[in-house]
Amino acid sequence: MAKPAKNTICLWYDGGAEEAARFYARTFPDSSVGTVYLAPGDFPSGRKGDALTVEFTVLGIPCLGLNGGPAFRHSEAFSFQVATEDQAETDRYWEAIVGNGGEESACGWCKDKWGLNWQITPVALTRAIADPDPAAAKRAFDAMMGMGKIDIAAIEAARAGTA
Repeated sequence: MAKPAKNTICLWYDGGAEEAARFYARTFPDSSVGTVYLAPGDFPSGRKGDALTVEFTVLGIPCLGLNGGPAFRHSEAFSFQVATEDQAETDRYWEAIVGNGGEESACGWCKDKWGLNWQITPVALTRAIADPDPAAAKRAFDAMMGMGKIDIAAIEAARAGTA
């Protein structure tokens, strides 16, 4: 057994932790599924032999998926923020999450089918809302506030004052 990470994000699932981990590993670079630990006995949300926990990595971040049952749900208080380089990468991740049973939200946020929240955030957006010209930053920010998935061209046009 490899030495475990000193700090790991534990994500609670109502079943589906292994399916989620495999989806993340297929979708994002520097992501993988490690050991799947099977329950040695029955537990409140499963039976002996079911996947109890799953070690996985998402974009280099070590995680543990726990099939804990319906007692707790994910909320926007925790999300993965994925910095994207261009519109194609933004679209690819957004569509992977939303198109696999997830749902859209506002300002670059979406939720996967397991209820985990994601921010698909183009680097261009971050730069635009940090523009040293307060008026340009405000225009970009206002444009973002009306978006679901971020449209980089629309953000840049707003930033430039040509929208």
